[in-house]
Amino acid sequence: MREYVAAPATFTVAEDWSCVQSAYDRAEKTPDNVAFQRPVGGEWTDVTNREFADTVRAVARGLVARGIQAGDRVALLCSTRYEWNVIDFAIWAVGAVSVPVYDSSSSEQIRWIMEDSAARLIIVEKDEYAVTARNGVTGLVSTPEVLVIDGDTPVIDMLTTEGESIDGSVLDERRASVRADSPATLIYTSGTTGRPKGCMLTHRNFMSETLAVLETPFHQYLRDDATTVMFLPLAHVLARAITYAGFHAGVTIAHSSDIANLVDTFAEMRPHYILAVPRVFQKVFNKAQATAQDGGAFKAWMFDKATDTAVAYSRARQDGRVGPILRLRHAVFSRLVYAKLIAALGGRCEIAISGGAALGERLTHFFDGIGVNIFEGYGLTETCAAITVNTPGRMRIGSVGQPLPGCAVRIAADGEVEVSGPVVASGYWQNEKATAESFAGDWFRTGDLGTLDENGFLTITGRKKEIIVTAGGKNVAPNQLEDALRADPLISEAVCVGDGQPFISVLLTLDPEALERWKLHHGKAGSLYDLLKDAGLIEHLDQTVARANRSVSHTESIKKYHVLPDQFTEETGELTASLKVKRNVVHQKYARQIEALYA
Repeated sequence: MREYVAAPATFTVAEDWSCVQSAYDRAEKTPDNVAFQRPVGGEWTDVTNREFADTVRAVARGLVARGIQAGDRVALLCSTRYEWNVIDFAIWAVGAVSVPVYDSSSSEQIRWIMEDSAARLIIVEKDEYAVTARNGVTGLVSTPEVLVIDGDTPVIDMLTTEGESIDGSVLDERRASVRADSPATLIYTSGTTGRPKGCMLTHRNFMSETLAVLETPFHQYLRDDATTVMFLPLAHVLARAITYAGFHAGVTIAHSSDIANLVDTFAEMRPHYILAVPRVFQKVFNKAQATAQDGGAFKAWMFDKATDTAVAYSRARQDGRVGPILRLRHAVFSRLVYAKLIAALGGRCEIAISGGAALGERLTHFFDGIGVNIFEGYGLTETCAAITVNTPGRMRIGSVGQPLPGCAVRIAADGEVEVSGPVVASGYWQNEKATAESFAGDWFRTGDLGTLDENGFLTITGRKKEIIVTAGGKNVAPNQLEDALRADPLISEAVCVGDGQPFISVLLTLDPEALERWKLHHGKAGSLYDLLKDAGLIEHLDQTVARANRSVSHTESIKKYHVLPDQFTEETGELTASLKVKRNVVHQKYARQIEALYA
């Protein structure tokens, strides 16, 4: 068993720590510094540390007036916006526990979370969500209230008014009742298999994540003159933890849930760093490539050459030898191509952080080669976001980095990644069986497979439960093949199959926008059904599969593929709220197509 223990952490979390203290401390130390920027009447408006803390206290008094006690659970169903943080901190201010719910959740999903957590109140963003929430909670033994952020009377105003009669000393008493090991939040896992479990994260977990990150070279980017735009769902632990770390460090944070116009938001806010998932970086690349292709054959050729040069430059720099010809080519493309991509991220983006899923090695090299370092990390809900991460000066592309200070990683005999440290959760809410299965003493069994080198760089190779065992007894981790396939602009999703079969096959879905562009550039027309008979498209897909197969051995390679007519979505059941594929659902739904691959 290989194990790597990071350098001991120099930080300590006070036994009486509560995460709301960060808001109080910022308001006291730097009251006039800008904590958030929020859209008001089409303009971005500053919210100072003092204003934020005052609003948090006012809303918290309203929660007290509503009867929320210390330890009660309060659910929050809302897109990424300023009010999310106000309510989250207000829940902490009264000693209660926040329960985030994805704004895409169905009534049945809401029902399970509300029933399992026994939440007394659910605050939703708008009337549409209120209808869904009320349908979900109807008939529960104790029916929770539903409040609406953008209701006829906005919930911030409503709770502020209701709390005017509550003495401020009540909040001091509530603050004193919270310990570092008190639950701060229950985050329900995505549920790729079975019902979601409520992961209990404490105030110590959140603060340890923050202080550990600030002990790495990232501290030079999380500073009080930096700005970031948070657009990932705050219901997900990654966005929540990084938001909290940035807030604690004094960063000015803007929010956006308008993913379609994200480039415009970047241009307005000019963030110093961004947090994203691989899909976002892939879409930025695909859009730039499509724009080049729309400009004609020469621009398409130039973009391809610029891409190859960026990747080659990054690889050569990592190896410590950049030749003069490569350096010259890189300088030329920096002016002609790369500068436009950097401008699309706001023009002053110093670093980017990627998490939530694996980022393709070639894509990482591409962004590194154009001058945007993407630092990939690894973690789960149970580790309060990152437990390993690549950092400035300590980066190995293809890996997910080294353990954070105070944390440790080991590889079990069967290849499973196990982790420990102050960021690791204590267990699952009222689920002793699941806790016993995943937590062993100080160690958490992640369910992921990986390798660990002598310097502590972790590489994730697959998911333990997703291993495909062919009829010949070959164990195949599908992730590497699927990541390579999704790197092609035409491929939206890829799911490898072949358990108990003589070879590996894959189910594919095609990106509708990319397919329309392909049709335009190749002078094609017709439906997807018609196109799947087209020799040009077949050749493109054959070559894409062949490229993916180069990353594995012959016995692990894909022999057949089938293109599905529909997209995977959360609404149709194939994706979780965090956009992970539910393999069991895909296998059941497309059992006939899978069977035909082996007929």
